[in-house]
Amino acid sequence: MAKKPSNLIYGVDEQPSFYELLILGLEHVSVISVAFIFPVLIVQESGGTLSDAATMIQMSMIAGGLGTILQSIKKGPVGSGYLCPQLCGPSFLSASILAGQTAGLGAVFAGTFFGAFFEALFSRVVKRLRQFFPPEVTGTVVAMVGITVIPFAMPRFLGLNEMDATIKAHDIIVAVVTLAVMCAVTIWGKKKLRLYNIIIGMVAGYLLSWIFGLFTPDQADRLITARYFAMPIPVFHKWVISWGIVLPFVVASLCSSLKTIGDLVTCQKINDADWKRMDMDSVGGGLLADAASAMGAGLLGGMGQSTSSSNVALSLATGATSRRIAFSVGLILCGLAFFPKFATIFVIMPTPVVGATLVFTVSFMIVVGFQIITSRMLDTRKMLVVGIPIILGLSVDMVPGVYAGVPEWIQPIFSSSLSLATVSVVILNLVFRIGITAKKTLNLKPVVDSGQKIYEFMDTCGREWGARPEIIVRATRIVTELFEACVMARLTENDIRMDISFDEFNLDMVITYDGRPLDFSAEKPTAGELLADDVALTRLSAVIIRRTADRMSCEEKQGKTTLRFHLDH
Repeated sequence: MAKKPSNLIYGVDEQPSFYELLILGLEHVSVISVAFIFPVLIVQESGGTLSDAATMIQMSMIAGGLGTILQSIKKGPVGSGYLCPQLCGPSFLSASILAGQTAGLGAVFAGTFFGAFFEALFSRVVKRLRQFFPPEVTGTVVAMVGITVIPFAMPRFLGLNEMDATIKAHDIIVAVVTLAVMCAVTIWGKKKLRLYNIIIGMVAGYLLSWIFGLFTPDQADRLITARYFAMPIPVFHKWVISWGIVLPFVVASLCSSLKTIGDLVTCQKINDADWKRMDMDSVGGGLLADAASAMGAGLLGGMGQSTSSSNVALSLATGATSRRIAFSVGLILCGLAFFPKFATIFVIMPTPVVGATLVFTVSFMIVVGFQIITSRMLDTRKMLVVGIPIILGLSVDMVPGVYAGVPEWIQPIFSSSLSLATVSVVILNLVFRIGITAKKTLNLKPVVDSGQKIYEFMDTCGREWGARPEIIVRATRIVTELFEACVMARLTENDIRMDISFDEFNLDMVITYDGRPLDFSAEKPTAGELLADDVALTRLSAVIIRRTADRMSCEEKQGKTTLRFHLDH
């Protein structure tokens, strides 16, 4: 069972009160609502009407709400068992616009469905691909998810838009105060108050925006004219299916899947104080829930859905990761599809408030990404696996138009820093694994060699294999104690050979030498015995070795000793 981290108020299986569920659900929906701009952009580029845009948002709400609930299911093939809400996935934006411009909204919905179908197939084989998603890959994806949001967050934080690039004092005041309130509640607020840090900051932002007159007449009219109740009725456009339309969605779905893996790994890590490795059963179920949500969006006429990294970061920021919150989020999203006036409150959120919320939540996501990366020892190969994709990803935003000449069918990969970094880190990890062996041998000469040689050898192995530092420390302690005991007790005068092997789950060492074994059945010596008897030091080494290894065995045959040590990774 996962150990609940001390910074969480409600862990993954704990139950907040009804009112807490309601407010936390509203917080998550307010973050999700930022992505409702994507369906509007797709409809505009596809030549659709405002009615088409409204319907697409409603269908996306329903698909996202149901997907959020599916994602939280703990048993069965569908669901990761975590609070990992769904939203209109940015990964699908480029492919959707391309399909809409080419063949209309029918092509968008067909591509969304078949792209999601690919993700469903991928979810069934991902369990066998654990070695392709080590921490440096998933951590890079998680960090880039946060970094990718910066170009969206900062212009909004400064109150900038395409129509007005002038920074105004009241926009800065609203953004800074909103962010400051969120930070203050998180850092200095009482434990329960932390649950509402986002919503409290947003309320402050809304009030300041009203005082400064940041709500435009169009936004006010939109809120006033929006109906209280409207039945969301899908508009079924004729599907247009072709390889040129489906392939970009498959690429976008792959990028979305890798981002989802990163989000789910983050969920696992923030919910387990003793987290060591990703749970592939949970990841596979999460990907299938993600695919089901996106397929539903394609069938209903919504935008492709994906897990929301910002909402994962929000759950960490509030200290509430209970999967029961997912039911609140899902029901509110589905309910808002029937009540346009209430949904409009989120849609007209002031730009500086949106920016402050994104800056606050993304801060957690970026740091968690780098924590995942550094949870394993890094050698030169792994540094390049992380560094090159981040540089390539950042180049999309820092050097606009640099990939303008890329063929249209792979344009979705180069359309965002996240997708390019994600594909790059997976490919580089595969390429740089060539020639890497998970077995090494060390020969030690008693009296001549020292513990420094053991340390350097084990440190090199740990970095090449990406082992957890604490495992390498324990293995080094075992070998060092054994070597020093052999020298001190003169157990052998010949070379000591160590064969070490490693995989994602196990580190095994086989040590052989000509001579008698150490007595591992000895009791721990007292302080007095250590001062009076040199043999007591070898007894102490035997006790340390026995207690450090997870499993061990000792065999002596024809004057040759063979020791086997196992450490769970």
